[in-house]
Amino acid sequence: MSGGKLKNTRDAMEGRRSETGFDHDLYALFPTHRPRPEGELKELERIWQNPKGWGLLTVVNNNYIGFLYVATAFLFFLLAGILALGMRVQLAAPLQEFLPQGTYNQFFTMHGTVMMFLFAVPMVEAIGIMLLPQMLAARDLPFPRLSAYAFWAYFVGGLSFFASLFVGLAPDGGWFMYPPLTSIAYSPGINTDFWLLGIGFIEISAIAGAIEIIVGVLRTRAPGMTLDRMPMFAWAMLVFAVMIVVAFPSVILGTLLLELERAFNWPFFDPTRGGDPLLWQHLFWFFGHPEVYIIFLPAAGLMSMMVAAVARTPLIGYRLNVLALVATGFISFGVWAHHMFATGMPRVSTGYFSAASMAVSLPAGIQVFCWIATLAAGKIRWSTPALFIVGSITIFVMGGLTGVMLGMVPFDWQAHDTYFVVAHLHYVLIGGMVFPMFAAFYYWVGMTSRNALSERLGNWVFWLMFSGLHITFLPMHLTGFMGMPRRVYTYLPDRGLDMLNLVSTVGAFVIAAGVLLFLVDLARNFRFTTEHDAGNVYGGGTLEWLPTGLYSTRSIPLVKSREPLWDDPEICDDVAEGRYFLPNSATGLRETIITSPINAEPQYLQLMPGPSPWPIGAAVFTAVFFLSLTVQAYAFGAFGGIVAVVCVLRWLWETDRPIQQQTADIGGGITVPIAVTGPTSHSWWALSTLMVVLGMIVFMGLFSYLYLFGIHPEVWIAAPPLSQSAGIAAALVGALGLAWLSRRSMATKQSGEFPGQVPWLASAIAAGLLGAAIWWDWTGWSAAGLVASASGQGATVFALLSFQACTVATAAIMALYLGFRSGRGLLLGPNSVTLDVVVRFVSYTAMQGLAIAAVVRFFPGELV
Repeated sequence: MSGGKLKNTRDAMEGRRSETGFDHDLYALFPTHRPRPEGELKELERIWQNPKGWGLLTVVNNNYIGFLYVATAFLFFLLAGILALGMRVQLAAPLQEFLPQGTYNQFFTMHGTVMMFLFAVPMVEAIGIMLLPQMLAARDLPFPRLSAYAFWAYFVGGLSFFASLFVGLAPDGGWFMYPPLTSIAYSPGINTDFWLLGIGFIEISAIAGAIEIIVGVLRTRAPGMTLDRMPMFAWAMLVFAVMIVVAFPSVILGTLLLELERAFNWPFFDPTRGGDPLLWQHLFWFFGHPEVYIIFLPAAGLMSMMVAAVARTPLIGYRLNVLALVATGFISFGVWAHHMFATGMPRVSTGYFSAASMAVSLPAGIQVFCWIATLAAGKIRWSTPALFIVGSITIFVMGGLTGVMLGMVPFDWQAHDTYFVVAHLHYVLIGGMVFPMFAAFYYWVGMTSRNALSERLGNWVFWLMFSGLHITFLPMHLTGFMGMPRRVYTYLPDRGLDMLNLVSTVGAFVIAAGVLLFLVDLARNFRFTTEHDAGNVYGGGTLEWLPTGLYSTRSIPLVKSREPLWDDPEICDDVAEGRYFLPNSATGLRETIITSPINAEPQYLQLMPGPSPWPIGAAVFTAVFFLSLTVQAYAFGAFGGIVAVVCVLRWLWETDRPIQQQTADIGGGITVPIAVTGPTSHSWWALSTLMVVLGMIVFMGLFSYLYLFGIHPEVWIAAPPLSQSAGIAAALVGALGLAWLSRRSMATKQSGEFPGQVPWLASAIAAGLLGAAIWWDWTGWSAAGLVASASGQGATVFALLSFQACTVATAAIMALYLGFRSGRGLLLGPNSVTLDVVVRFVSYTAMQGLAIAAVVRFFPGELV
């Protein structure tokens, strides 16, 4: 990286610091009335303009991608709601024949799956992609093409998955897909495969969005926006994204293992051959219970910001709220077996998870009390967002209380798998996420629409949804107490359930009436725009209400407080007149400022990629790959996978572009470098996050291996000879050494100097050593008599080796890509981001291989 230039920049910043921080002295560097050069704004608009017509499919701006993301997630909300209405009609009276049993099973599976996987998590992620750049006053998030890929993968994969319902191939095993019900013996069709491969594909999209959000929040904040000045929604999205990175790999692994069992008869969940069906529950709920908080935390961040606006006062307990968000994210990973009390767990385990279930409610309670205190301290301006906020608090508290009840083991034994749990789940999710979402629609619509939504219709929408919720789900507590189980398509008459179910069905249609009225309001008033919007209708004080265009803000302001618009009434005019950082394009390309993760000090200028067809191509062919595997069209799937990889490499080709200009003036006399590598680079942070994802998949895979080893140690065989293990370790260590040599050969070069062929050749040979280690490991276990289809040990060992092989193949493709760039003269030292990424990934792959080899070879017992 440009270490000297970066040091000079920091020294310049240090020279402008006061005792209370750099921002006050630096702020004086921006004269508030110096006119900007003529034509500067038009040039900025030209650089950031989007293509027209069909070219709009190639846009990557968060304005468009965020809007499309939100609209698609809301579409899935409507589709899942229609399925729910069909189920309620079936249950309105005993022995109804509106839906056949098989169709009903598909309806409730698809309803739960769509709501959890295609609506709830994507919706909050979509709102984040739409709002965060404006809240942080960044030109865009750091990887706009990754955001576009995440959206199109979600759009194409989600619609393809939902379409399975129309051809009778929708999954029917429940949204949690417990084996052995979903094993090939009891679900021989491809319905379950659609769920396994479809959900795994959609989770990849969610992880891509999470990487974008983590790096965006930590590295693209406006100068002066320290962690203590971040909007609460940015804090919530940061915790949300970290939780996705840690939790979602578990469900990805689970779906892969179950698909391997179905396709190749590898017995991960078959107890007769050393597997265990409870392993699925551990993997699924390690993701599934944190997912509830993954959904809730961003909505809580939205609530914290809207509460301050409608009460016209700063949020009370800002730091307590931040601590509550972090604590919720941490504790939620210790609650997964809360869903497994009825499986016969040991008392010590049930006691621990029961206590954790109680503890996780405390930080949520802190946030609720902070909201109530803020509303009480301020002067509420009653509006549609205010109604949804108060309604959300009421409903969420009711759902939280029943959650504490279910955390008590004896009560859970009685209420488990009854409609009491259905009522609890819907109170929590609707109060904790759906109502905040509708409040956010009304509150932030002024950012994306020429017109605000109707307050009069909004009041009707709220009261219909609020009353409909209680009419629908309050009786379900009683039906649960009376013993009505979940997931039944009918029930017998004269059991006291008839009237309660009829009332619930009426309530569902009342909710539907409220949603329909909201759609009418949208049709009448919503008109998408990136300019001339309705504006700050409810008087918010954060940066998303600055004047914006396709380039976000005209200039990037210096932040001095948590509510800049309240504290500096002139800031909107100053930003629009270009009186702050980066008022123009310093290089003639799309750019944004990368700041330090804690204090938000300017560090360097990132060059942003523009519109491109390659992200949508990669998304479409990734969907082709997964859908082809579902219908067992393996040749076509391989073709789709190859094309998807080519599209990804093509979109990356332009992102590490060497330019002659080495530094840029971003305003206020601050000059920053343009190209950097190492820990300062945003690419370094993104790759580190990706390695956490891969590491979590391996960690959960090793957990699965040790879990099965602890249950069935009698069927485990000894590892291959120790001499072979030493050879594998030597190959992996050699790969690490070559990766170091590759990076070292670049570090000695001057900027713009071609280093020769050593870097990519060393990386390629390192990838070859990684492949040789995999081959040696695989043949060694096979020679030792281990068979993947014979035991849980064989299944998990070969699954881990298969995952390592996929990682090695990725490293090899990256090394060849590096060689191709080197051949075109694009590998220039020492600031090659591409080389930095490839070397670190090769190194990670070697360390991952060492971890897998160590665990699976030392735990069977004595080495022979």
